[in-house]
Amino acid sequence: MIETIIEKRSNGNETLKNTTRTKLIIKGYSPERWTSQSEDDPAKIAELRQIARDMGVEI
Repeated sequence: MIETIIEKRSNGNETLKNTTRTKLIIKGYSPERWTSQSEDDPAKIAELRQIARDMGVEI
């Protein structure tokens, strides 16, 4: 989900990709820390969905 947010928001633009990644890290969602093997936490998923909406990304 984190990588999807980064890819959709950046649309291939490396600067936007880095900026989005940094914003997610500041909010506590480091792409390196959260993987597909990470436990699904409904509260974290809801928070990520809200972050995506705030960034204008539809998931």
